[in-house]
Amino acid sequence: MPQILFLAVIGAAAGLLATRLMRVRMDVPSAMGLGVIGALVGGFALRLIVTVGGWAITFVLAVLGSMALIWVWQRLKR
Repeated sequence: MPQILFLAVIGAAAGLLATRLMRVRMDVPSAMGLGVIGALVGGFALRLIVTVGGWAITFVLAVLGSMALIWVWQRLKR
């Protein structure tokens, strides 16, 4: 829950800053609302990407580790 609150606060500020940088005329509550939604969507998307990427990296490292152990085992077996 604190992460969602943090994203909401950061999103509100980001929404205001983004509208100013892009020179978009928008009222403050709308800019803050869009920023909050953007931060929440971006935060969850990033978490998903990191999680899936973490699984993929873990799998690749597990395969490489297994290959290394098989190689060592074959060398010791000779």
